Amino acid sequence: MSEALGTLARNPLRASLAGLAMAVAVATTAVVQTGLDGLARSARQASARAFGSDSFVVAKVAAGNLSRRALAGKLERNANITRSDVRFLDKVAAGRVVYAATAQRSADISAGGRTFEDATVNGTEWTMPGIRDIGIDRGRFFTRDEDVSGAQVVVVGRSVVDALFPDRDPISQSVRVAGKGFRVVGMQVAQGTAGGQSLDRYVWMPLRAFERIFGAPASLQVFATGPGDVVVTDAEAQARVSMRARRHLGPAAEDTFDIITPEASRTFVTRITEQIGAAGPPISLMALIAAMVVVTNTTLVSVTERTREIGVRRAVGARRGNVIVETLAESLLVALVGGAVGLLFAVVTLSAASGSIDVDLSLQWPVALASLAAAGLSGALSGWYPARRAASLDIVDALKQE
Repeated sequence: MSEALGTLARNPLRASLAGLAMAVAVATTAVVQTGLDGLARSARQASARAFGSDSFVVAKVAAGNLSRRALAGKLERNANITRSDVRFLDKVAAGRVVYAATAQRSADISAGGRTFEDATVNGTEWTMPGIRDIGIDRGRFFTRDEDVSGAQVVVVGRSVVDALFPDRDPISQSVRVAGKGFRVVGMQVAQGTAGGQSLDRYVWMPLRAFERIFGAPASLQVFATGPGDVVVTDAEAQARVSMRARRHLGPAAEDTFDIITPEASRTFVTRITEQIGAAGPPISLMALIAAMVVVTNTTLVSVTERTREIGVRRAVGARRGNVIVETLAESLLVALVGGAVGLLFAVVTLSAASGSIDVDLSLQWPVALASLAAAGLSGALSGWYPARRAASLDIVDALKQE
């Protein structure tokens, strides 16, 4: 080890360049892997916020990947879901399902001379936070009494808050939706996006208030889940049986409604993140191979310059194994020191990126250790050929070298 350190100390520029190549490779590996993991985690969280993690939706039609003919057939066969349907579902829920009827449309929101255009206004019921992660940052969601009375209160998303109340607390402030005054009772945390749609543009209000200003929707969507210890699949089965009873469907009749589970969305997100993640290993491998070429070349140059020195050591009793270990130690030290520098660079880069895109990109220990281990393995592989070449030098020929 001391001989390897001495060799590196005598050639600091060459060792630094080889270490820099390995640092870039390790930083690339750590940044790419952490970035892909962070984006995948953020996508899964956004999907859970948008669709719920243990919930489902009863709707007139779930478009999905239907053909035009199949979609047209469903639109013709499936009946609208009305408030009376929701009341029936609540009546026969028997404590096994929690429902929240929901309607949605776009509208401008204004306050104090400022306007937020095309906000996504959701009319829903007070049970929604127990079904889907609304993410209240300040204030609260509307209460059961406010829901029943159709109180003109709203919970607003972060983008709406930033646009309408950039320099003051939005709680208890007044906003106007479709010309009607509402009081802000809650503010959401930043939700991100799901399916390309921003979740921070949302405005939530009691469904009765929604119907007063926009009119009754043609068809409702009904979010649902199983309360307490009820498994969501059991709740889904209960909802299906209830809807079929409501529609008086016989055993052989097709459903005249759709039940949408978040599984399809989660599967889609998983598939996309897996496809993106598949690019990580090739990128990291290419960076490591490039670094290995540099380290191998540097170690070969070192062996060539020290040919006479190696011959002298062999002549005075050094074994081939000693030469191999010394050469491997040289390339391994370059790789590990370069890897450590690369990890420090990755931490700084990921920290800056995390603050700018609002995604947790902190470097995890497993990724750091794996990156450093990859650097060590690359260093050992890079030094193997130069080490074998150094050990195989003919002593007499080596002593003739100047």
